[in-house]
Amino acid sequence: MTEMISRAFTAHPASVGETYGEHFRFASRFSFRLLGAGLAAAVHAVIPCLFEKTASRMIAEMYRQTHNRG
Repeated sequence: MTEMISRAFTAHPASVGETYGEHFRFASRFSFRLLGAGLAAAVHAVIPCLFEKTASRMIAEMYRQTHNRG
């Protein structure tokens, strides 16, 4: 049972070449950047002249980062 719990926290990080801590930092930073992109898109929806390309640029950058791992 302990091994199964341990694998739940380490199998995916290992599959992308990271420790649990490294993966935690990457995923946490990623989540805050997604929130930022979402907020930029929400503001843009209300005031179209603001953040015209911010969300799409952020998402494209995050896509490149996630697809160049592991």
